[in-house]
Amino acid sequence: MCLILFAHRPAEQIPLLVLANRDEFYDRPTAAAGPWDECRELIAGRDLVSGGSWFGARDTRWASVTNIREGLRQSHSHRSRGWLVRDYLLGKASPHAFLAELAGQAGEFAGFNLLLGAGEELWYGNNRGVAGRPLEPGLYGLSNHLLDTPWPKVLRGKQAMADLLAAPRLDRERAFAILADTSYAPDDVLPDTGIPLELERALSAAFIVRDNYGTRCSTLLARRSDGSHLFIERRFERSPELWNQCEYNWKDRASKLDR
Repeated sequence: MCLILFAHRPAEQIPLLVLANRDEFYDRPTAAAGPWDECRELIAGRDLVSGGSWFGARDTRWASVTNIREGLRQSHSHRSRGWLVRDYLLGKASPHAFLAELAGQAGEFAGFNLLLGAGEELWYGNNRGVAGRPLEPGLYGLSNHLLDTPWPKVLRGKQAMADLLAAPRLDRERAFAILADTSYAPDDVLPDTGIPLELERALSAAFIVRDNYGTRCSTLLARRSDGSHLFIERRFERSPELWNQCEYNWKDRASKLDR
């Protein structure tokens, strides 16, 4: 997952909105988002190589992970970062407790950013200096560096999401259009992350299209004030215009009990 835009408790009618793109090699096998055999309440895509996930939700819990770009990719024997999403969503630990336990194991993983939500709580942590902290209500952006690092696509995405939230109702197509932006940032505002300039340009787009690597799926997660949730995943064939979609809706347990 290489771009996550999220609004944490921005308004009473939509306490949570998350828009996210997953970028990966086209030949890495992946299962579409859906209920997992281990837990039918868990909705997530699945990496069929490692068995983990990049984004998922279960009742009021949700989690997502991005890698931290540290130069060109090198082979390593680290544990899969997708296990962090899987283990959190299959477990019952609070975000704080999960991150506290993870602190002693963080070196077993390559660089990662991790977002963990549970009801009104949202926590952020990584294994590059941020063990874990709760996030205040607000609008955030995360790519392959630290939270709210002002990379061009993070800044563009946050502004577009702010405009989206200003509308009287959530426009799904407008939301996915934010994630489908294939425009490159100008060279003078590109970050220097230790990769060749041509690759830095390509990765500056919200939606990436390359010969062997690009945006594989986009996800929308919304939680409304009545406890209802909307989860939509769009899967792409090397173009933001060619996609298949799945959609899931549910009410959180507290809302069900109240009814």
